[in-house]
Amino acid sequence: MKERIFIGVAWPYANGPLHLGHIAGAYLPADIFARYHRLKGNEVLMVSGSDQHGAPILIRADQESRSPQEIVSKYHQQFLDCWQKLGISFDLFTTTGTQNHAQVVHDIFLTLLDKGYLYKDRTLQAYCPKCQRFLPDRYLKGVCPYCGFSEARGDECDQCSRPLNPAELKDLHCVLCGSSPRFESSEHFFLRLSAFQDKLKEWVVAQSHWRRNVAGTTWKFLNEGLKDRAITRDIDWGVTVPQVGFEQKRIYVWFEAVIGYLSATKEWAKFHHEEQAWKPFWQGDAKSFYFVGKDNIFFHIIVWPVMLMGYGGLNLPYDVPANEFLTIEGKRLSTSRNWAVWLPDYLERYDADPLRYILSANMPETGDSDFSWREFVRRANNELVATYGNLVHRVLSFAYRNFDGAVPSPGDVDSQSQTLLHEAETMLNDVDGLLYHCRFKEAIREAMSLAQKANRYLDNQAPWKTIEKDRQASARSIHTAILSLSALKTALYPFLPFSSEKLHSLLGFEGSPSEIGWKFQLLAEGQKLRQPQPLFSKLDEDVVEQESSRLGSACDW
Repeated sequence: MKERIFIGVAWPYANGPLHLGHIAGAYLPADIFARYHRLKGNEVLMVSGSDQHGAPILIRADQESRSPQEIVSKYHQQFLDCWQKLGISFDLFTTTGTQNHAQVVHDIFLTLLDKGYLYKDRTLQAYCPKCQRFLPDRYLKGVCPYCGFSEARGDECDQCSRPLNPAELKDLHCVLCGSSPRFESSEHFFLRLSAFQDKLKEWVVAQSHWRRNVAGTTWKFLNEGLKDRAITRDIDWGVTVPQVGFEQKRIYVWFEAVIGYLSATKEWAKFHHEEQAWKPFWQGDAKSFYFVGKDNIFFHIIVWPVMLMGYGGLNLPYDVPANEFLTIEGKRLSTSRNWAVWLPDYLERYDADPLRYILSANMPETGDSDFSWREFVRRANNELVATYGNLVHRVLSFAYRNFDGAVPSPGDVDSQSQTLLHEAETMLNDVDGLLYHCRFKEAIREAMSLAQKANRYLDNQAPWKTIEKDRQASARSIHTAILSLSALKTALYPFLPFSSEKLHSLLGFEGSPSEIGWKFQLLAEGQKLRQPQPLFSKLDEDVVEQESSRLGSACDW
């Protein structure tokens, strides 16, 4: 039975380039999941967009003496280019700067206000006397009162992931000038999170399929007790507040950005000239998945469900398979110190699939994981080139040379061949189940194990030896190996779309693996193969030194 799957992916701030932490944390797992469900024949919608209203955009604009819109336009286009090169298959990647988004935000704001879930109150806002302005939370840094992290932001601590208010931080300072702000009273709208404490607990108890880190973090917030949070700020960049007297204020980004999932779906529907096409993904039996990093759990498991409950009539998240963090060479990512691998830089020099493979095989699903250039080169050369790529090349090259460029007839299948074919079917079933439950690291490991088994089978069968004295035995082993390649190109398509498309073509198929679906695609006797080509290129060992030396050096970002 077909399913309807909605996939919302974290909205990146359009204030700088994407790095590998972003990709491993949210965008690659979301794309793997979307490609898998499309192969299964399910109805899939994957959306996201550039978050253009956050304080990081204002900070970058101030630093570069440019307008916020100039910053947004530059990086939004860069994001689109990166998605295309990396193979991230959004159905729509928009921005929070559209009129459609503002309308949807206003609708949710006014509905929550009408139902009594928003209220006005006065709160202390940080004001920098030197900059002569109220400071958005991300213009503020200080020491986290909970874990002691010295670089905690005014809205959240990156170390312990707790949501914060600026007044809670010790040694608070303005990130622009370094001076200490003072606090002045200002009127704002608050979201009544506290009113949903019991309802949220009742909902969370039923979510037995969540990852342990997500469930644990959620219960931590609930057990501490939810506090109402201000949803407007004294800034002039963002979605307007649809209330008289608030013309100089804007709806704060953490409230507004999550509404982007709904507004993007409505924009997608309008683009396809079916204005009501958004409804099946937000009402009824659709399952909604939100792919975010662990620093975004609070907003997707607490805040967004509260907003949806308050608004009414819209599906709550089915799952938020949040990933942990990716470190680089054993150190925490730091954009200010350029301790990061920037995606545009990577894509200028290397192919997409090796990166997709390494990040999938080492995905930070249950704990932080590390990326190093040495490990990248080792795994790309040993696992992609020497194990999988070499299997493909030697099987297809042998068939092309010895069997007139076509799939040979297997004749009677022996027990070893039957065993490998059974293992190929089992692998497809196992990977199917793992991907369905968002266990990506285990799924790609299971798929690659078939390549290892096929290599051992080929070594035992030695068709290059039997071709002279027992041509039928050679044909049987090559036919069996070719079928294992067909299973591999299907199982690995969600992870490695570019090389799977290439292998699909080399096997003599037309179109794309996406058109075939999730099945063991058999090859007919005599099916013409295409001229064999390597799936992957071996990386030079010098890459390790060259790329490692770039870490921490000055950059133009």
